[in-house]
Amino acid sequence: MNIIVFIKQIPDSDEVKLDENGNLIRSGAGTMINPVDKNALEAGLSLRDRFGGKVTAVTMGPPQANDVLKRALFMGCDEAVLLSDRAFGGADTLATGYVLSMAAKKLGSFDLAIFGNKASDAETAQTGPVTAGFLGLPLVTSVDDIDLDGSAIVCRRSFTNGTETSKTTLPAVVTVTPAINTPRFMTPANVIEGLKKGITVWNCTDLGCDEARCGVKGSPSRTKRVTVPPVREVDSTVISGSSEETAGILAGLLADMHLI
Repeated sequence: MNIIVFIKQIPDSDEVKLDENGNLIRSGAGTMINPVDKNALEAGLSLRDRFGGKVTAVTMGPPQANDVLKRALFMGCDEAVLLSDRAFGGADTLATGYVLSMAAKKLGSFDLAIFGNKASDAETAQTGPVTAGFLGLPLVTSVDDIDLDGSAIVCRRSFTNGTETSKTTLPAVVTVTPAINTPRFMTPANVIEGLKKGITVWNCTDLGCDEARCGVKGSPSRTKRVTVPPVREVDSTVISGSSEETAGILAGLLADMHLI
């Protein structure tokens, strides 16, 4: 199987800052791989290990985003591609999906594209579906199990009142949840092998993108304001004494508050 796994670098800091346009300032901030994207990588690697083929990890971002691609290589991915261009900056999910779809087309024929179901920094759950739309491929979202059945995949999704199993012809796009697997550890052998692999970098021109559809120019949505919820102060009472004493005091307090 020829599998593409799209991953994202997200801020790993409580001190995030925004520019005057409401875009996240990523330079200088601590970063990490989006947690569920590790599950997406594991899903792709597990399918490759069972059925053969290769896994290519792809991310869009500034040059430092290659850190998450190194992790993907250290987990065992065969190839890694960084999509980086100033023209991509400030992209919403529509512009991001467009660029990712162009990267998928440039990579050539593939069987399956895998995304984490949402990014922890925005939680829109839109990028995978938008990319599938640009590619004109079938989509299955929030998958917690994938298996191969000939030229199709069988996916399971879980809901509060049951599960759904569907069969989808390849090529296809899926988004996965953390419930799908436990990501593998980076073994010394894979790290050594990963250090030998380079990271391909493609810009807007390399992808043949229409710059008007990328970044801020291609983003119809904007972040107008980001606020931090106020911290609510809560009164607390410390009760000390024996079990019998504290139980009596607690009962009295609850009675005063008309809770018992």
